[in-house]
Amino acid sequence: MAEFLNYTLGELLERNAKRDPHREAMVYSDRDLRYTYKDLDERVTSLAKGLAAIGVEKGDHVAIWATNVPDWIVMLFATAKIGAVLVTINTNNRPFELEYILKQSDAKVMVIIDEYRDIDYVRTLYELVPELRTCPRGYLKSDKFPHLENVIYLGPEKHRGMYNINEIIALSCIIGDDELQEIQAGLNAHDVINMQYTSGTTGLPKGVMLTHYNILNNGYFIGQRQRFSKEDRLCLPVPLFHCFGIVLGVMAIYAHGGTVIPIETFDPLKVLATVQKEKCTALYGVPTMFIAELNHPMFDIFDLKTLRTGIMAGSPCPEPIMRQVMEKMHCKEITIAYGLTEASPVITQTSTDDPIEVRVSTVGKPLPGIEVKIIDPETGEELPPNEPGELCARGYNIMKGYYKMPGETEEAIDKDGWLHSGDIALVDENGYYQITGRLKDMIIRGGENIYPKEVEDFIYTMEGIQDVQIIGVPSERYGEETAAYIQLKEGVSMEPSDVKDYCRGRIARYKIPKYVFFVDEFPLTASGKIQKYKLREDAAARLEEK
Repeated sequence: MAEFLNYTLGELLERNAKRDPHREAMVYSDRDLRYTYKDLDERVTSLAKGLAAIGVEKGDHVAIWATNVPDWIVMLFATAKIGAVLVTINTNNRPFELEYILKQSDAKVMVIIDEYRDIDYVRTLYELVPELRTCPRGYLKSDKFPHLENVIYLGPEKHRGMYNINEIIALSCIIGDDELQEIQAGLNAHDVINMQYTSGTTGLPKGVMLTHYNILNNGYFIGQRQRFSKEDRLCLPVPLFHCFGIVLGVMAIYAHGGTVIPIETFDPLKVLATVQKEKCTALYGVPTMFIAELNHPMFDIFDLKTLRTGIMAGSPCPEPIMRQVMEKMHCKEITIAYGLTEASPVITQTSTDDPIEVRVSTVGKPLPGIEVKIIDPETGEELPPNEPGELCARGYNIMKGYYKMPGETEEAIDKDGWLHSGDIALVDENGYYQITGRLKDMIIRGGENIYPKEVEDFIYTMEGIQDVQIIGVPSERYGEETAAYIQLKEGVSMEPSDVKDYCRGRIARYKIPKYVFFVDEFPLTASGKIQKYKLREDAAARLEEK
């Protein structure tokens, strides 16, 4: 029987600080900023008191719109320490998406940085909430956002109508230790403390409600699959607003008392330099990140021998990339994880001692405490091994639901508690799962089912291909045809006919892409996932021109 951690995030941090006060908990290598567990817990406690001082209470929603800056993790634990719900916002969101999430989440407090890429966060907020310029801090009254009372700037600079982080921490003197302890005594591990919005590639984003218990236990078992201990040092270049950052990253390493070394915004050179300087033992990323690191012109100058394990997840992982990461980056024990936000998020994961063939071709076995089954999407009947169908999961990790969306929650979680993933998968005789595509991504050409990943994996074996994505495009004759979007390696040139010739005779004729488009880059979400719906839009525009 799996042992579960039945305490809050605040208690987790306090335990680590008591047991190992001088161990590094959080390191920003390029800033040379180093917090021990004692330092981190003290700053978290001060911020928690400061938030309580401006009226943040258990169950209140605190939205954060920021890159992986140091106080992001502090804010995560500070809100949890007083039972507030941290609402994480995609760093790439534009005003329209931000407005939707602020309204839909009923956010009481908004936490921001200055800017990211070409988005000025401060200006965006002033445009959305013009009252900020005239209302005194703590007395915000917004017509558009009736729940919003305060805005906190994660930095020392002062902005009209906003508290800065130093001012909030200074206010901690108003709340005594006894008062904080009283607040904490009223918390429960099953309280919702994190709300993450699904990326919204289809339909409006939905706020996934997750508890201390959901994300802490999921993180604990994720860390177990990598054999994490307090000696491990995790380089974390994935965004903290995403479960990959919060749960697979922070929760997994802290549940085992190790050190997290975040990268503020992904940069392959910075990742390589950080791994060497900080002697990291683990590295995370989506396949596009590992590809960028492996192909960086300065890759060979870095010593990555301290690396042992890590996670590649977020989208299907090409086998050749996995093998290169194991060999060239020394991540012999790298794992693959599969999941979705609604499942806290990891459902299955490979283990460090799984044979290489298993780790490059499957997404492993279910984590402890999670049931998984494959069903026929039409009939709901459970399918035998090696039959593709929809993957469903049930267990401690399933979300409480979508915030204020009972209909959508019922659609996602059936009456028996099974979460329907929308992913097509199969399980082999040994209990290992393979993800073969999304129900929505599956291409049906003249009655034949085509799973994009199968075609992608094949085309990837062609010399000169850096990455490939297969999508379906409308066809009057067949209903759908396949189109391949291909990113070539530097210095390689190729014609569409070269790709088709390579496929001919090697894969079924109906799977051969009718259209081949070469691109320099793919449209990505902030967490590095390729947005196939944008490729479909691009293909429709290209084909309309023809």
